[in-house]
Amino acid sequence: MIAITGATGQLGHFVIESLLKTVPVSQIVAIVRNPAKADALASLGVVVRQADYTDEAAFTAALAGVEKLLLISSSEVGQRAAQHRNVINAARAAGVKFIAYTSLLHADTSPLGLHAEHVETEKMLADSGIPYALLRNGWYSENYLASAPAALAHGVFIGAAGEGKIASAPRADYAAAAARVISEEGHAGNVYELAGDSAYTLSELAAELAKQSGKNVVYQNLSEADFAAALKGFGLPDGLADMLADSDTGASKGGLFDDSRTLSTLIGRPTTPIAESVKAIL
Repeated sequence: MIAITGATGQLGHFVIESLLKTVPVSQIVAIVRNPAKADALASLGVVVRQADYTDEAAFTAALAGVEKLLLISSSEVGQRAAQHRNVINAARAAGVKFIAYTSLLHADTSPLGLHAEHVETEKMLADSGIPYALLRNGWYSENYLASAPAALAHGVFIGAAGEGKIASAPRADYAAAAARVISEEGHAGNVYELAGDSAYTLSELAAELAKQSGKNVVYQNLSEADFAAALKGFGLPDGLADMLADSDTGASKGGLFDDSRTLSTLIGRPTTPIAESVKAIL
């Protein structure tokens, strides 16, 4: 039995979609906070169990009979470490034999503020006694393309990444790698630094948007403080705006770049280039 946390989330549903190609549906457990959102999974025959990252006892029950667990990191920045501790404790209590965890690209040396909770979780895994693998995911292309509609409307793509190279890939590519690692043998003890095959600056992304849309789009680099303020002005919650601005600053320092091609090696094909993702959203 293979369990996936956050199974109805943006990454989780891609992982299950990928797993269904190679794993019998009866062996897949979707752990979700709200089972009502998992009707589509249940209709396919996926086992759906309810548990919240904050509830260790519920997670222990949800992991009954599970041998392998894909721990998709919580989306609640600032609460992740405590929530992940609950899941890891539950996995140990339930007798889980292997955990794969979605961490952050080069978490141990990353300039992104997000790295701290991932490093803490990696240490918990090391101390747990459970064999594990680290899926250190780089940036999702969707993270930046979410800003494309506003950029096309106003002719300006704003950020604070300077000339930092961003080696992103779509969630589906990272999900394919996770599905392989969690369903195959021989991955325990491995640390995978996962990123797109090719990289771009935000200036180059703005140029690609302009090229494919036929509209004038330029990149405007802001200070971290000004970028955070702009995001808050657009209605983003303070914590999210500050995190995104900090991550852009981290990108300017090389925090979102990797050229090892580990991701494409794992999935057995090139990663999806940003131009293709731009075409898809347009």
